[in-house]
Amino acid sequence: MEKFKTIDEVLDFAMKSEQEAVDFYNQLANQMQNLEMKETFLQFAKEEVEHKARLQKIKDERLFDLTDDKVQDLSISDYVVNVKPGPDMKYDEALVLAMKKEKAAFKLYTNLAKRTENAEIKAVFNNLAIEESKHKLRFELEYDEFVMREN
Repeated sequence: MEKFKTIDEVLDFAMKSEQEAVDFYNQLANQMQNLEMKETFLQFAKEEVEHKARLQKIKDERLFDLTDDKVQDLSISDYVVNVKPGPDMKYDEALVLAMKKEKAAFKLYTNLAKRTENAEIKAVFNNLAIEESKHKLRFELEYDEFVMREN
C-alpha cells in the first residue's frame, strides 16, 4: 500500500483531490437540467477552489507543524475514489460518486487535524472536514429525495 512520505506529499495530494473535485462538480453542473442542482454543483466547485487555496497557503507559508515521521500512517488508498466520472454517467451514479469523494475528503482532513498540535491548522482541517461532510449530506439528501423516491 502506497503511503505519504512527507507533509508536502499530503498537501499536494489534498490539493490535487480538491482540483479533481472542482473539475468533477463543474462537469456535473454542465450536465444538469435541474437548475437548483446545477447551482449546487457550481457552488461546491467554488468551495473546493477555496479549499485548495487554503491548502496552498499552508504549504507555501510552511504553517504546518506535522513531522514527517507522523505522516507514515496516512495511506493514500484511504482517500481515493476508484470511479471516475464519464460523459454517460447517470444522475444517481454521479450522486453516489460525489458522496464517496466527499467522504474520502472528510476522512483525509479529519486525520490531518488529529496529527497536528498547531491549533490554527487543526481548526483549518476541522473546518474543511465539516464542509466536506455537509457536501456529503447534501448529496445524500438529494439521492434520498430523487433516486430512492423513484424506486
